[in-house]
Amino acid sequence: MILTAHLLLGAAVASQIKYLPLALLMAFLSHYLIDLIPHIEYSIDNISKKQWQKSAPDILRVILDFLFGILLILIFSNNYPIIYMGALIALIPDSLTIISSILPNKILSKHDQFHRNKIHFLKYKKIPVFWRILSQLLVVITSIILLIH
Repeated sequence: MILTAHLLLGAAVASQIKYLPLALLMAFLSHYLIDLIPHIEYSIDNISKKQWQKSAPDILRVILDFLFGILLILIFSNNYPIIYMGALIALIPDSLTIISSILPNKILSKHDQFHRNKIHFLKYKKIPVFWRILSQLLVVITSIILLIH
């Protein structure tokens, strides 16, 4: 799932739950929930392979995706701090995956295996790109609707 979808859903979840610890926990878990849905992702292979000379496009894509998600939250939410906390916490699983590829260790490796193989299991199924894009679009639209209300 692209970062924009994770940011928006984490923000939307946090905006709907009044109890801060529960809001943040649910924002975190929302990441895994939507990663279960068939989706497309852009490659960060150059970062994962530590091919730093070729990583600029990957890094730029990640930064633009992140900024676009934050911009949508700015536009469509009432901008309470909890909304941004939820958005950022929803990115933790992908952040751990990136950290694991750069600085491997046993705990991060276990998380990475869980995230890639157990949560993203539909990634390896033949599902048309149309449905993979539509799933992300529906997450984004639903999240924006929740943020507006």
